Amino acid sequence: MNNKINKIKENFNKQYAKIKNRVVICGGTGCIAGGSQKVYEAFQEEYKKRGLDFCLEITDGCRENSTYISKSGCQGFCAQGPLVSVGEIFYTKVKPEDVKEIVEKTVLKGEVVERLLYTNPVDGKHCKTHEDIPFYKKQHRILLADCGKINPEDINEYIGHNGYQGLLKAFEIGPEGVIEEMKKSGLRGRGGAGFPTWLKWDLTRKPKSKVKYMICNGDEGDPGAYMDRSLLEGNPHSVVEGMIIAGYTIGATRGLFYIRAEYPLAIKRIQKAIDDCYKMGLLGKNILGSKFSYDLEIRYGAGAFVCGEETALITSIEGNRGTPRPKPPFPATCGLWGKPTAINNVETLANIPYIMTKGGDWYAQMGEGKSRGTKVFAMTGKVKNTGLVEVPMGITVREIVYDIGGGPLKGDKAKAVQTGGPSGGVIDPEHFDMHITYESLQEIGAIMGSGGFIVMDETDCMVDIAKFYLDFCVDESCGKCAPCRIGGYQMLQILNRITEGKGKPEDVDKLKDIAHAMQKASLCALGQTAPNPVLSTLKFFPEEYAEHINEKHCKTGKCSKLVRYEITDKCIGCGMCKRSCPASAITGEVKQKHVINQEKCIKCGLCFNNCKFKAIVKK
Repeated sequence: MNNKINKIKENFNKQYAKIKNRVVICGGTGCIAGGSQKVYEAFQEEYKKRGLDFCLEITDGCRENSTYISKSGCQGFCAQGPLVSVGEIFYTKVKPEDVKEIVEKTVLKGEVVERLLYTNPVDGKHCKTHEDIPFYKKQHRILLADCGKINPEDINEYIGHNGYQGLLKAFEIGPEGVIEEMKKSGLRGRGGAGFPTWLKWDLTRKPKSKVKYMICNGDEGDPGAYMDRSLLEGNPHSVVEGMIIAGYTIGATRGLFYIRAEYPLAIKRIQKAIDDCYKMGLLGKNILGSKFSYDLEIRYGAGAFVCGEETALITSIEGNRGTPRPKPPFPATCGLWGKPTAINNVETLANIPYIMTKGGDWYAQMGEGKSRGTKVFAMTGKVKNTGLVEVPMGITVREIVYDIGGGPLKGDKAKAVQTGGPSGGVIDPEHFDMHITYESLQEIGAIMGSGGFIVMDETDCMVDIAKFYLDFCVDESCGKCAPCRIGGYQMLQILNRITEGKGKPEDVDKLKDIAHAMQKASLCALGQTAPNPVLSTLKFFPEEYAEHINEKHCKTGKCSKLVRYEITDKCIGCGMCKRSCPASAITGEVKQKHVINQEKCIKCGLCFNNCKFKAIVKK
């Protein structure tokens, strides 16, 4: 059993040792959108023009001292893509026209193209390697480390990086041994609920059934979240290996990837990984000569947010409209087609091979309290360095925003951080030094969620933010239970009134009453957590609700119907504002100060945006 995998590993590393240079081009969705595929092709063309040896995969045919030109998955630093590494030298924002200079100077002469290095905005210094960049320094990259290094479409390279050693270890210690290692690790579900992984597996393993199922939940639906997509794209074999180990442990005969159809690259790479595993005997009958037989396949999700809930996901796989079911019974005893079923999300499963290879105790050394290991966040919003970050549990919000993210854009003050997506809550600056754990977030009305991390500044209106997330949840509600279907809609109507200047003081108490009813009575987590953004903004930013209700004013200007545009004495009478106004609300003669008729003004902001002299102000 060991011989086959270890022979592949030994042969790959032997062939890899022949390589003189390695050029890695980021092949994640973000970098591809920025043109990294053209950069990848440009390297091949440049090598051909110069008559230089190169290979696109490590095989016996690779020549001595050639260059390995390969893609990787997402390297995390999304705002700086496309990213290219030549050995240890790390280049950002690379374009196809930069390739000639990189080959000429870096590949052939060992010189650095300084203009393509990342420049630290704090001290203005160039960062030669990726370890020099502040964005990476405070991260603890385990899942994302190989994601940014190996070719995600090459099973041999994954095996060369200790891939499928975790599966061999699982076969060696048996299902009970796996459960014990998982228990030691303290790994909890990274999909948001934080349920102990070992316990879920143990509960599914115990029922006697000839047929059991293992499901990977790849239905990532939070706005601004792309952690799971990046792992599926960047290191698909880690998730496949996690699925095989999980299936073996619970006694499953079949595993299913449930991936939203909007992730075509993730689907393509997972399918290739599955196909390659069948060819190598890692899937199918009697895997690696053992008594364990296991099949994997992909099922597409249609992008319904509610299908992130496990029973709704199961219903969808069965061919029905994705709606949640009452629990109990739980999937561990009565899941897919009535059989015992375990469901874990992508990030949870990607951790499994590392835990098996290095041990549960190794994993448990990271983290804090009952929150062990690392967590991958998709940091977006009003922050300088957006991208994927992997940090140890217990890190503070401030460290992520300022040390890794580089702080808010334009030096503005960070007003809040939203974690957990539409189901989460906002964290105010007074809690930025709070250590991030499942428990600490719940205490202040937020949740870990799957890993969304959105930074907001003083230009963001908290009432508008609450309305945005609630609008999303109302739209995504399956409508099966009344508390969610009716309660969410009623809360949204109240928020709409408040942002239109029609709010009343008693609306705040109404919002709280409906929110608490939804939390207690909704059938699934979508309805139970949908009020979180409203409740957390009411808790930390009550003055903004009071301003909207009592003063009929939004100081950020995000609530357009509460904004008043006025023309100041800076106006020179050019007439640009008058010509751009769709409501004919602006009057005035040429070269004379113009005036806005407030009764006609529809608050569209076109006059404000088009004024070259900044003579129009928002009040």
